[in-house]
Amino acid sequence: METAVTSGVKATLLAEAAAAHPLEACGLLLGAAGVITAAVPVRNVHPDPARHFELDPAALIAAHRAERAGGPQVLGYYHSHPTGLAEPSSTDRACASGDGRIWAFVAGGAIGWWRDAPGGFEALPLRVVAG
Repeated sequence: METAVTSGVKATLLAEAAAAHPLEACGLLLGAAGVITAAVPVRNVHPDPARHFELDPAALIAAHRAERAGGPQVLGYYHSHPTGLAEPSSTDRACASGDGRIWAFVAGGAIGWWRDAPGGFEALPLRVVAG
């Protein structure tokens, strides 16, 4: 299945990363049928938010509950690398679950799109659509 992202989501990711700098921004990628239509910022609850991230568990649970109730699908996640690259870090790779979800890594005004595949992160080409 081809994956797409709206131009609005891309703008949101870049804005959230800039606003959070020098801390890591993080959040959820929502949508349906392989199209990411929303980036929802989530509070970073990690004790060292300048170097790591942890999604607020309450927000994650609420998003999954909303999906089960007919809301948008949780297609993936995003976080920023304030001093890194727009790709999975060694920590990201070590924590990968292989669940097939999409990950967006935001750094230096760029966004890297990846799939958390069973064999590790794989680069994910995305088509940008209006929205």
